[in-house]
Amino acid sequence: MPREITWNDAEEIGIQLQEKFPDLDPLTVRFTDLHRYVIELAGFSDDAARSNESKLEAIQMAWYEEYKDAQ
Repeated sequence: MPREITWNDAEEIGIQLQEKFPDLDPLTVRFTDLHRYVIELAGFSDDAARSNESKLEAIQMAWYEEYKDAQ
């Protein structure tokens, strides 16, 4: 079973999103879609309503770092 992750685990979320969507440039993803992708991750256990713009930005940047490293 995957470890439980929350909105504060931006780096782990970024890794998981890169694994799930390897060909998707994170900078092209709308925050509404990013929010949905995160809450659908295996192991995500936080309240969907606890996200905010700064948390989504941190996740997007962590995902982007993983995306750049994979290119």
